[in-house]
Amino acid sequence: MRRLTQIEREIIELCLANDRSHRRIGRILGRDHRVIDREVNRNKPEERMYTAKLAMKLTAKREAKRCRKKLEKDEPLQAFVVDRLLEDFSPEQIAGLLKEDPPELLEGKTISHESIYQYIYEGEGRYEGLYTHLRHSRKKRRKRGKRTHRKVRIIERISIHDRPKIIDDKKRFGDFECDLVEGPRSDKQALSVHYERKSQKVRLHRVMNKTARENHEVLLATVASFENDFVKSMTFDNGKETALHHVLRYEHGIDTYHCDPYSSWQKGGVENVNGLIRQYIPKGAKISDYTDEQIKEIENKLNNRPRKSLNYKTPNQVLVQSGVGH
Repeated sequence: MRRLTQIEREIIELCLANDRSHRRIGRILGRDHRVIDREVNRNKPEERMYTAKLAMKLTAKREAKRCRKKLEKDEPLQAFVVDRLLEDFSPEQIAGLLKEDPPELLEGKTISHESIYQYIYEGEGRYEGLYTHLRHSRKKRRKRGKRTHRKVRIIERISIHDRPKIIDDKKRFGDFECDLVEGPRSDKQALSVHYERKSQKVRLHRVMNKTARENHEVLLATVASFENDFVKSMTFDNGKETALHHVLRYEHGIDTYHCDPYSSWQKGGVENVNGLIRQYIPKGAKISDYTDEQIKEIENKLNNRPRKSLNYKTPNQVLVQSGVGH
């Protein structure tokens, strides 16, 4: 049903002033008389005459209120969401926290991650620059592109298809996925990322170059950072930096596996973590521009970030509660 126009409201005002019935006004406008009933009941104050000007004003006010987004209507909910965004939580994590562990003030209230995105990009949040706290800090939402890796021959390589089912099903702790986060070609340094599949614990290490020897040293640093025999396996892509993987197998008893060429999605956990890291180290940024303290701070943020797949617990909480590692 089309809405009443200003001219129609002016006709209603004139007809009411001349004591015309609602049915008569409806016939004049070609409208059902119930439309006139509703219009007058909603927009005529008690003990005052109906006027087109006031009717238009009241209608516009209702429309503005109805079109406001959920977060713009609820100040406590808005404050909760904005505070979590400023702490670099993702919209999905915020929606999950509100559902699983809401503060007392917001008990029973929910919001979808899509509504949070709409607030950031289309609502009042676009004036607050909240997009800068999202993983990719994009001013406009867009689809993620695909990544590929160069094919490199790896000696004594074991395929990910031969990896035991207990690793694929995340039935135990200690199975890692590893990758490099790189800057521009002019920067020799990179970030070696080690991701534990079950707890989602992350270790980040700077490598001064992308050689196999340098990467092997930081892999050993991750092994040493956990309790004895915690690290059971590591899964890599096919980069040349993984060429010494067999040393881990023979000297440290750690099983090693490699993805198919150009199939980084097969170790999707660490690929997802790489995306989280890009929130703090954007593409094109030099790893050498970041201090060891800054890298450690990023690691701490990731390990204290609630995850949907962990029922919104943090990786640190999962490991502490399990009692198997630190």
